[in-house]
Amino acid sequence: MDPQLTEVSQQFERFKAAFARKDYNTCSDLLSQLKVLLTKFTSLPPLFENSPNAAQELTIARDIYEHAVVLSVKTEDQDAFERDFFQLKPYYVDARNRLPPSAQENLILGLNLLRLLVQNRIAEFHTELELLSSATLENPCIKHAVELEQSFMEGAYNRVLSARQTAPDATYVYFMDLLAKTIRDEIAGCSEKAYDYVSISDARQMLLFSSDQELSTYVKEEHPEWEVKDGFVVFQKAKETAPCKEIPSLQLINQTLSYARELERIV
Repeated sequence: MDPQLTEVSQQFERFKAAFARKDYNTCSDLLSQLKVLLTKFTSLPPLFENSPNAAQELTIARDIYEHAVVLSVKTEDQDAFERDFFQLKPYYVDARNRLPPSAQENLILGLNLLRLLVQNRIAEFHTELELLSSATLENPCIKHAVELEQSFMEGAYNRVLSARQTAPDATYVYFMDLLAKTIRDEIAGCSEKAYDYVSISDARQMLLFSSDQELSTYVKEEHPEWEVKDGFVVFQKAKETAPCKEIPSLQLINQTLSYARELERIV
């Protein structure tokens, strides 16, 4: 075996061993070294030069970037996820005819769709869907993300939260929790504008919590300006009403009449 390929393989084995024992700091260090070593392979994108070990080099590089994407989820680093996904994507698109299919491809494509949904990048979400084949769209990992987006757009937030229990893989839980927080923050923002206070029971139902303790923790951590007392959640201790701005109605009428006279002259 080529010495460079042997070095990458040995380093990747150390990475996987660290990953298995959840030593993510070591994984990050080894991943940086692996990415540098991969730059020596001219068979990788974008060059795709033919070499005796091209297939092996492409395969191990794809495996490394797939692990990098999953590592970014484990370390809750969305920026790293985006970088590593874009480095991985050419192996799914441009190198498709040079490599056998990856068992992790649909899982990672589904993770990326979920990330776009969490970040409210709906246009990019649908752009990515357009690039997928009809067979891929039927994969459970992809269908899960599509159904989540439909429920989110319909405002069926209870379906979005319950979908956490049917996530196709444990790696999806991180983004599902972020999506749940986004939904609760949206509901909380609307509720405090619509009501001065609500009962604890109503607040728990609106915010889709299963217990009063979960509601209490959420209030303390996310909305310390709220107050829980006497069985009610008071959204603002001293709710201030923003002063209404005076509308210069007479000025607007005069401007409108002036525009009408000018148009009449033109016609």
